[in-house]
Amino acid sequence: MTDLFRIGGRELRSRLLLGTGKFPSHDVMKKAVEASGADIVTVALRRVDATSATDNILDFIPQKCVLMTNTSGARNADEAVRIARLARASGAGDWVKIEVIRDNKYLLPENLETLKATEILVKEGFIVLPYMSPDLSMARRMADAGAAAVMPLGAPIGSNRGLRTRELVGIMVREIKVPVIVDAGLGSPSQACECLEMGCAAVLVNTAVAIAEDPVQMAAAFREAVIAGRRACLAGLPVRGQVANASSPLTGFLRNE
Repeated sequence: MTDLFRIGGRELRSRLLLGTGKFPSHDVMKKAVEASGADIVTVALRRVDATSATDNILDFIPQKCVLMTNTSGARNADEAVRIARLARASGAGDWVKIEVIRDNKYLLPENLETLKATEILVKEGFIVLPYMSPDLSMARRMADAGAAAVMPLGAPIGSNRGLRTRELVGIMVREIKVPVIVDAGLGSPSQACECLEMGCAAVLVNTAVAIAEDPVQMAAAFREAVIAGRRACLAGLPVRGQVANASSPLTGFLRNE
């Protein structure tokens, strides 16, 4: 049986979402998207140049992919809502990743403003995936407001530090009814695998793929890691022990004991 998951009424095969920033060229980005197998690709509206006949990033995104605009650059709910509406008006569709950031040093999301934007955009028919600092109470409020998923950070954006928020994300996985998608900070396929092993629905990766020596091969590696992590989750990981537990009998081999 194919292991699908559903967001916004759409069944998705891939549990890897891919961002489109930082790639050395649009052509490399396109090949990486194809190698990743991603069903959802996120693009910042400010990077879309619909007037260009040769350099419009949207021309390099495979048609099979769901385009999810992110509100990068928004510093409050009003700005995020405005960006989402502009994206819809320009033909980018109804999927939106809410990204509201005031902190210029660590680029941590502003949860309260993100919640406000989520409430407004859900009522306007958007499929909203809010990027957030992992907080169970706020995640519940976003889910109750109609968010299609919640996207806690693993570590600061672009840091490649991995799942530094593991305990908080784990609580959200256990308690939140909508999909939990780790977004930001993952730097290697093994870290993405870890997220899926612990029950996250998916991961969103950008920097680790885009700045790799070979982005296309790295995208393929993330694709395989996510598949492996999901399989391990479904198989049921063994409980971690505190002492040794031999897999073969330690007695009765050379003499009866």
